[in-house]
Amino acid sequence: MAQDDPVTDLLVKALADPDETTSFPNGVAERVSLGGVSVTRATMEPDWHWATDESDLVGEDRCPKSHHVYVVSGTLGLELADGTTAEVGPGEAVAIPPGHDGWTVGDEQLVYVDFDARG
Repeated sequence: MAQDDPVTDLLVKALADPDETTSFPNGVAERVSLGGVSVTRATMEPDWHWATDESDLVGEDRCPKSHHVYVVSGTLGLELADGTTAEVGPGEAVAIPPGHDGWTVGDEQLVYVDFDARG
């Protein structure tokens, strides 16, 4: 760990008992806050697509946030504003820049964990 790591207290929280839950069409996000970092478990149904399920909630055509994600199960499809595409599967981690679209690939539920150092 870096010497400037700001963690000073042990914090343990269960995603099964989140600080905040957000539901939207075809998905749910459960978030806990650990000091300056939030950890979110997102569970997306096979029909989930950011452009149709979340863009109206945010008021943007593409997700305006960056993400650091670990995929637990299912497959996450991604398309960046420049047309770059990727599929991220179980056991893989990905850094995603702002201005992307995302969706569940295939018929399996997608579960991923998102780490946000902005808290």
